[in-house]
Parts: sequence; C-alpha cells; structure tokens
Amino acid sequence: MARYRPPQPPSSPYITRAGYERLQQESEQLWTRRREVVAALSAAAAEGDRSENAEYIYRKKELRELDRRIRYLQVRLPRLKVVDVQPSDPDRIFFGAWVTLEKASGEEMRCCIVGADEFDPKRHWISVDSPLSQALLKRTLGEEVEVHTPLGKVRYWVVEIAYGDL
Repeated sequence: MARYRPPQPPSSPYITRAGYERLQQESEQLWTRRREVVAALSAAAAEGDRSENAEYIYRKKELRELDRRIRYLQVRLPRLKVVDVQPSDPDRIFFGAWVTLEKASGEEMRCCIVGADEFDPKRHWISVDSPLSQALLKRTLGEEVEVHTPLGKVRYWVVEIAYGDL
C-alpha cells in the first residue's frame, strides 16, 4: 500500500543568466553521456543472458537516470525566465541581491537570492522560494526580519544590500 504524497507546489520560474547557461550546458553534456551509455548498453546486451549481467543492469539504471534528468530539463528550460536586469530600487531586496544579515548575537551571514534550480548552500546561494528569501524580499536596509524555521523564530537585521555578479 503506497502512501499518498500531495504534489509539491511549483518552484518559481526565475533564474540568473549564468544559472540558465549552466542548465543548458548540463543538458548538452547529458545528451553526449547518453550516447556513450547506449553504446555500452548495446555491448552489454550482446553478451548474452541479461538477467545475471551486472553491466547490462547497471547501464539500464544509468540510462533511466539520465533520461529522467533530460526530461526534467526539457520541460523546465522553456519555462524559465532569465532575470539579468538590476532592479529600479537598489535599496530594496529583490531577486539576485547579495544580502548581509546580522543576528541579535552579532553573528553575520551573507547570502544571495537565486532561482530554485541554482541554489547552493556552499556558495551561500539561497532559493527565492526558501522561507528566508520570502521573508527578505522587498525589505530595506536596517529593517528587522523575522524568519520562521523548524527550530523556531529567528530575527535578523538587514545590514547590507548589493547587486552584482554571482
């Protein structure tokens, strides 16, 4: 018996120019890799008994994963809207902003608001759909922001807002 999971809400369609180009490049690389995997799969299938052929089973799984990602990118790329213009009001937080936040303890955090397809915690890029981004959007310098996290409410103050390259 399977558990019902309601569908996820659609992620926002916004992306930076660099993020869009990375996704296009990934799509091209996946098609190249797919050709290699199909050739290896054909060679493994020619070896005979497929039920105990580990190479054949592995290549089928790899091909499934590649096809899943390729299908996702084929649907997602045309829907994306590239945002590469500076906002008319640079004193407010919008998509693409680098924001420096300060907690009451004095600890500072710097993050950039990017599209859902390009967030990267290691680079401090947060998704525009995240609770922190949603709380920050349209705020100004010096404003207090309250974010609801799984561990409770966290308060931040906006210390700096900057726009520029990622």
